[in-house]
Formats: sequence, structure tokens, C-alpha cells
Amino acid sequence: MSALGFQKHDHAACMRSTLAKAEAHCAEAGLRLTPVRRKALEILMAEHRALGAYDLLAHLSEAGLGSQPPVAYRALDFLVKAGFAHKIEALNAYIACAHLGADHAPAFLICRACLSVSETETAPQQGRLGAMARRAGFRIERTVVEAEGLCPTCQETAR
Repeated sequence: MSALGFQKHDHAACMRSTLAKAEAHCAEAGLRLTPVRRKALEILMAEHRALGAYDLLAHLSEAGLGSQPPVAYRALDFLVKAGFAHKIEALNAYIACAHLGADHAPAFLICRACLSVSETETAPQQGRLGAMARRAGFRIERTVVEAEGLCPTCQETAR
């Protein structure tokens, strides 16, 4: 799995593919991808930066899909539980999953200048964390890995 977000790619094809995977997953799992949930996913996919619930709510409101905070929070809760989005703890915001449908342990690279976020994969069961957990008799079920720095574009701008 590669990191997405800081590299050029066919964004329209990426969005179509992700929506198709989300629809297929919902059909298989008996989940409902309602118009609000679908639009919320589309909004998150439209940018490679994390959006807060109120940012998402503003977009949903513009689309005529609700203006009360529970609308956004319910949609985000569904997207996270379904594996279609991730919460970026450091920003208290959300981003669409770049590897929808894959069983993975994501890590997030957050640009402190432009707030773009790139998702990549980690292997917490391996390496130092995994070794320490095994030594302690602990089984890792979930990790949150977030690194802050500068994306390639912001590094170039700073030069």
C-alpha cells in the first residue's frame, strides 16, 4: 500500500473507484449508504485534508442535506464504523479512507502548514511496538499513528 495525498493521481477515477467500493461493501454488509452518508463521503474524498464535523456540516447544508450538527456527526459515525473514513485525533477531524476495503492499520502524515493528510500503512504488530506488546503479553487491536511535518509542496514553498 502506498501513501496517498501528497502525490499526483487521477482524482476523479479515485473517487469513482472508492464510491463503487463503498456501495458494494454496503450491499454485501446490509448497510444503507443514504444520500447524506454518500454526500459526506464524497465531501471527504474531494479534499486530501481532514475536515471537522462543522466543516462537513457546512458542505452538507449547502447541498440541502441538513444544517444541524447531529446530521454531520451521524454521517461521520457511520463512515468511520463502516471503514470508509478515519478520525484524525490530532486535528479532531476526519478524512476518507484511502485504502477502502483493505484490512489495514493506517498511519497519517499531517502537513502542519497546509493541513493536507496522507494515509499510509503501518505494521504495529511488528517493530518495537509489537515487540514490547508481546513482551508484556498484550495483544494490539488498534493503533493511532499520526506524524506532523511538511508535505513536499510546503517544503518546496519554504525553500
